[in-house]
Amino acid sequence: MQMMAGNISEMYIKGKWFKVSALDVDGKTIAITGRWLKLAVVRSEEWLETELENPDLCIRELKRQRPNRKRADIFTFTQKLPATRPKYQYPTEWDSVAAIHIASFKEWWEKLPQATRKNVRRAEKRGTVVTLREFDDDLIRGLAELNNDSPMRQGVRNVQYGKSLDQIRKDYSSFLDRSDLICAYFGTELIGFMKIVYRGEVASILNFLPKASHDDKRPANALVAKAVELCAAKGVSYLTYGMFNYGNKHDSPLREFKIRNGFGEVLVPRFYVPLTGWGALCMKLQLHRGALGILPHRVITLGVAARAKWNNVKLFNKPV
Repeated sequence: MQMMAGNISEMYIKGKWFKVSALDVDGKTIAITGRWLKLAVVRSEEWLETELENPDLCIRELKRQRPNRKRADIFTFTQKLPATRPKYQYPTEWDSVAAIHIASFKEWWEKLPQATRKNVRRAEKRGTVVTLREFDDDLIRGLAELNNDSPMRQGVRNVQYGKSLDQIRKDYSSFLDRSDLICAYFGTELIGFMKIVYRGEVASILNFLPKASHDDKRPANALVAKAVELCAAKGVSYLTYGMFNYGNKHDSPLREFKIRNGFGEVLVPRFYVPLTGWGALCMKLQLHRGALGILPHRVITLGVAARAKWNNVKLFNKPV
């Protein structure tokens, strides 16, 4: 989710908009992010219809140009499903993508655990109605109520909590020309929202917001079922939902939810090209992977648990 003006790109990262240096190369925008280690990334790569086609040109331009006097240390890009064999000889690692391979809705449904199928049926029996909506003022107001259901989500601060209607309009307005907005209602109340972006034979979940206070009505399961149904009807081969494993973090409630709803791991090649001596050193030390890619799984698990407890302490001790 980004917007471009000259050599400045406005990027949406963890609920906030940031201005970063960028340059346009061969129809793609390359943005430079990071502080102590500057990564050059393909803007909106996860949501583009086509993958990068001329990485050599991008590398040459990144070495030649310094947008806003900033030089990238490492250039990274990935291939797009269903291309899972590396096409290039650059240093390669693997993105663990959470994906459903869709042959038909029936095939997906029959492979689900019995408990998940029951939850989809429970959603309907308990009054959950799933429908497609246009992005209008009424939906924006519903999204505001959905965002404000709780200041916490899955043990971390809800970055959408308390945002204004104008902020919500900006946050959710990307790629509307090739998206479906799936809404789950209980009566007139919006209790779940999913935005899927179509990328040729792949569709990717950009936003997924079930309302925790209505979890008993199983809006999350109903939204996934509707997304698979839409993809099957459109002949889409894959539905993706972020990462399956985040670095060395292998266990989480979200990962379990994905598994129960038919998502599996698909490994897609990601390339890392050092552009400076510092970038080469960081790659040698594996610092480009970040904390989740370096720390052992046990340490990450303890850190996640400690963060959730700390966030709860801050929430309950916050002055009213």
